Amino acid sequence: MMQKPHSGLIEFIQAHPRLLVLTGAGISTDSGIPDYRDHQGQWKRRQPVQHPDFMGCEHTRKRYWGRSLVGWPVMRDARPNLAHSALAQLEQLGHVSLLVTQNVDGLHQRAGSEKVVDLHGRSDQVICMSCHYRCSREETHRRSAELNPDFIHYTAATAPDGDADLDVDFSRFRIPECHRCGGILKPDVVFFGDNVPRQRVLDSLNALEAADGLLVIGSSLMVYSGFRFCRKAQEWNKPIAALTLGKTRADELLSLKLNAPITPLLQATLNGLASRKPSTDSSDHSGPRAGIHNGTSR
Repeated sequence: MMQKPHSGLIEFIQAHPRLLVLTGAGISTDSGIPDYRDHQGQWKRRQPVQHPDFMGCEHTRKRYWGRSLVGWPVMRDARPNLAHSALAQLEQLGHVSLLVTQNVDGLHQRAGSEKVVDLHGRSDQVICMSCHYRCSREETHRRSAELNPDFIHYTAATAPDGDADLDVDFSRFRIPECHRCGGILKPDVVFFGDNVPRQRVLDSLNALEAADGLLVIGSSLMVYSGFRFCRKAQEWNKPIAALTLGKTRADELLSLKLNAPITPLLQATLNGLASRKPSTDSSDHSGPRAGIHNGTSR
């Protein structure tokens, strides 16, 4: 009889009860936030703004903030979905030692997760790249709209991380500047081409080293900032499970691959864990690691 996908994840969690969880854009699509890649790991649209280009080119900044007038409200108004809630409940049950997210939407915290590292920062905060003044993204959004009343009526398909597929003449767009020094304002997120702050990486890797295993949810792992955790887990002989639609960069490293919709599988996993009696010795992690295969194996 074929094993149900959530049964494999239940067994993985029970065999490795202290997990580091790594999430990507796929977990937030049910909240209305688009993801970056298709099931083959290829870009669905133009690549997001690059950090050197944003910092060095005024036109790029005009285009970014102009498109954000359309795209940011989608991020701002998004609500946690049942997958976010399921991970918060798994944390409450003691199964999540740390949740590391590549997303910048803050939805894990709003769903109730407390042990969270925002690997790539938070899109709801803005920082001056000169004097480090900070303000809310909403404040910058309002200033941008006031400076550019002709742009607030545009509509376009939304893209990930507060972007939009808006293609108009941005030459007249007025960029909001830092209140204090007139410097460049940038969302407090790690753009492509920039580096993740070292301490975030170290804290996350320390948690992975202490964990029983790694669970990846909703990420193709095509970006090295996420893939590095799979490389380290392999180096430290930590089992890796992935719940995501489509291929991942780490498929050959996985102990368990679940190519299934995220929200229903996580809900079924929670229900299944609740119905199973806990093991008498939670320190016994000699469960059937080699037998928990549902897809690509190590």
